[in-house]
Amino acid sequence: MKSEPDQFGIADLARVKVEPWTGVRSYFARAHMRAMSAGDSVLFHHSNATPPGVAGLARVVRTGVVDETQFDPAGKYHDPKATRDRPIWDCVEVEYVATLPHFVAMDRMRAEPALSDMLLLKGMGMRLSVQPVTGPEYEAVVALGHTAPPPPPPRPAKPDRAAVKAARVPKAAKAAKAAKAAKAAAAAKAAGAVKAPRAAAAPKAARRR
Repeated sequence: MKSEPDQFGIADLARVKVEPWTGVRSYFARAHMRAMSAGDSVLFHHSNATPPGVAGLARVVRTGVVDETQFDPAGKYHDPKATRDRPIWDCVEVEYVATLPHFVAMDRMRAEPALSDMLLLKGMGMRLSVQPVTGPEYEAVVALGHTAPPPPPPRPAKPDRAAVKAARVPKAAKAAKAAKAAKAAAAAKAAGAVKAPRAAAAPKAARRR
């Protein structure tokens, strides 16, 4: 059963002990609640959270409870078609059982082979506020809630700025040296292009007669 933690979370259920699960406006979710029986175990799921996941456990204590929020014109769950004589929405009452020692995020559940067929992790099930869970799936999630999650992978270390700067210096010096050598070669080439004037030829000796 899903609820937004900033509206009504597991801590709120722990405080009030028993609460009717009002505000459900999906016929599919309503059908799932109508299939419940007193004593059924519940996974309390925090939705629209970062990350979403199972935060605790509850138990159904009463079924067929009329959802009073459908009659409140000022409320967000008001249904103008509903009347006291013919209510449209009903729900169940749940009681607090426990807060899991470790929050079970959706990613942990997706990584658990025993939960590969869980409706919560598939298609439309991800959008339903109330949905069925099998006995083995319930036990698998509870087991995850009593097991510390693995630590997150370490972040890659940031490069040492001093080392990066030191590595750049030789490259800059090499470039300056190459530029200097190129300049010297160009100067030498320019100097070779200008021919030096020839020396004056020595006068020939007069022939003797």
